[in-house]
Amino acid sequence: MHALNNIEEKVLSGRKISAKEAGYLSALQSPSVMDLFCAANRIRRHFRGNAVDLCAIVNAKSGKCPEDCTYCAQSSRSTAAIASYALLEKSTVAEKAKEAKRGGAKRFCIVTSGKRVSGKELEKIALMIAAVRSIGLLPCATLGLLKKEDLLLLKRAGLERYHNNLESSERFFPRICTTHSYAEKMQTIRDARAAGLSVCSGGIFGLGETWEDRLDMAFALRDAGPDSVPINFLTPIEGTELARSRPLAPLEALKIISIYRFILPEREIRVCGGRLQTLGEFNAFIFFAGADGLLVGNYLTTLGRGYQEDLDLIRNLGLSAASDTGADMDNI
Repeated sequence: MHALNNIEEKVLSGRKISAKEAGYLSALQSPSVMDLFCAANRIRRHFRGNAVDLCAIVNAKSGKCPEDCTYCAQSSRSTAAIASYALLEKSTVAEKAKEAKRGGAKRFCIVTSGKRVSGKELEKIALMIAAVRSIGLLPCATLGLLKKEDLLLLKRAGLERYHNNLESSERFFPRICTTHSYAEKMQTIRDARAAGLSVCSGGIFGLGETWEDRLDMAFALRDAGPDSVPINFLTPIEGTELARSRPLAPLEALKIISIYRFILPEREIRVCGGRLQTLGEFNAFIFFAGADGLLVGNYLTTLGRGYQEDLDLIRNLGLSAASDTGADMDNI
């Protein structure tokens, strides 16, 4: 416990923890892991306060993806029974955004399948982004490996944040995708930053990666400097290569959240896909483990839960949804 207290104090004083210290945290087992959660919660309160940042997404273009990501129901390797459709109309996306705003979301992300969007699709998405901002939400986008000039176009349309996950460590990445590279992802993050956009980047856990992979990605993210770090847990889907994967144990999933809070104390740690499927009755523990952000509503190819249920959870825990705080969106 003495070592854990020392590492916590180091983070609270504004210093960065080392790979060796992160390794120590990852080796903690029950009951000490509960002390880890408590420490991460104190770090969250110190750096992030008690406001929970809520975002929602729309799957604006689904399926028929040429990329071969092993975990994804939309990939070229998948035979999963999912809906496939071309880019949605702006009016449909706007309706989804209005639903998200009524549900308490602060951000709304337009997501498409494929390596990248371009040409007329990009121009249509720019109009969607402008519509989302006019509704009163902060527009985000997940459109693949865009170039700086594409990102600048979207920035001019009102885009606030661009999302591109690293997914895992650079070492492990080729085991889950071969049609694009880790280096391309890092370049997209740099281009988004250069375009003046906020960046959202994290990964997915439960792919067969080791703790070393998890920590390596956390330190890579610390170097890359995203503002928001989404943490996803694999939901095994029939028809994907990882359909027979064993879901992470709830305490292990919470431990990931806590250690990411130690390594990235000032960043939004946002729990996204697989939350309910992995955590079950431990869902309420995510904030006590250090999270301060949440993806609400449905995911890309799996269901979430009702907006009101998550809002009730947040408020019953004495926290507030970021949209409750009355923040001036022009100054965010």
